[in-house]
Amino acid sequence: MKALTFLEPQKIDVVEKARPEIKESTDVIVKMLKTTICGTDLHIISGDTPEVPKNLTLGHEGVGEISEIGEGVTNFNVGDKVLISCITSCGRCEFCKKGLYAHCKDGGWILGHLIDGTQAEYVRIPHADNSLYLIPENLEDEVAVMLSDILPTGFEIGVLNGQVKPGDTLAIIGAGPVGMATLLTAQFYSPAKIIMVDLDDHRLELAKKLGATDVINSTDSERAIQQIFELSNGIGVDVAMEVVGIPSTFDLCQRILAPGGHIANVGVHGKSVELHLEELWIKNITLTTGLVSTSSTPMLLKTVSAGRMAHVDELISHHYTFDEILKAHDTFKNASVTKALKVIIHF
Repeated sequence: MKALTFLEPQKIDVVEKARPEIKESTDVIVKMLKTTICGTDLHIISGDTPEVPKNLTLGHEGVGEISEIGEGVTNFNVGDKVLISCITSCGRCEFCKKGLYAHCKDGGWILGHLIDGTQAEYVRIPHADNSLYLIPENLEDEVAVMLSDILPTGFEIGVLNGQVKPGDTLAIIGAGPVGMATLLTAQFYSPAKIIMVDLDDHRLELAKKLGATDVINSTDSERAIQQIFELSNGIGVDVAMEVVGIPSTFDLCQRILAPGGHIANVGVHGKSVELHLEELWIKNITLTTGLVSTSSTPMLLKTVSAGRMAHVDELISHHYTFDEILKAHDTFKNASVTKALKVIIHF
C-alpha cells in the first residue's frame, strides 16, 4: 500500500509499505476513505516531536471501512463505516476509567505519533471497540472527519475546561481549524459575546459567519488588547482561549482576563512561556491545559448528525486525492497564502 511517511525532520514522502496486519485480538484494519492534515503533523515534520520514529506513517484523523477484524472485537463488523478517533483507548486502565483516554496506558495519542497513522490506504486501529465510532448513514464522510480531533478538542479543552456559561464574554485567540471548532461548540452554552482574534482577515470573516459576535485583527497587539477591553466593559473577558501555541498569544490571554476568569490553553506549545503570577495571583484566575480525551465524541456525533450544529462543513477549505497528498500538505502548511482550514484527502 501507499503511505505518507515521515522520513526525517523536514522530509516526508509517499512510500510503498506492507499492508498492516492484525497484531492483537482487539485490533481492526481499516481501509481509509477520507483523511486530513493536522497542525500537529506540521510540528512532527518540523522536528518538534523527537519521540516520533523515522519512517512512521503520519495522520490521526479520518473515516474508513473495516476490512479485517480481530477475534476479540465485539462492537464492529467487516464492512462497517467508522470514524477513527485521534485518541486510542483501552477502556480498562486507571486513566481510561477516569475518562482520561488521552493518558491511556496502552493508547492515548499514538496514531501518527508512535504507531503508523491514517494518511495511508490502510491503518491498524488498536483497541477498536473503544477507539472507533459507527457513522450514521445521514452524516457525510468529510463532515465526520471533523469529529476525529478538532471538534472534541475545541469542546473539551476550550469550552469545558474554560467553564463557559450563559452570558459570558469569551475571547478565542487563533482562528485556525481548532479555534473555529471551539467557536462552534462554545455556542452550546449561549455566551453573550464571542470575540475571535487572529492575524488573518479571511479567517476572521469566516468566524463572523460561524457565530463570532466580534472579530479583531491582532497585527497591532496593543490595539487588539484595547479593543477587547472596550468590548468587555473595561474589565476583561470571562474566558480566554489560547488556540495557537506561541508565547505571544499566551501572554495576550493573561493580559485580557477579568478577575475570576479562566485561561483555557488549547494550543500546542513548543517553547516555554512566561507566566505572570506577580499579576495573576490576586485575580482568582483558573488556568487549564489538556490533550483531548475524546470522551465527548459520542455526544458530538449525535449533535452533528441531527443537524444541531450548523456550518461544520465550512471548516473544509480544500479537497485532494491521496495521489496529491504532498500538494495537500504544502497547501495546509502555507495556509496564510492558500486560505486553507481543513484539507480533505480522498482515497
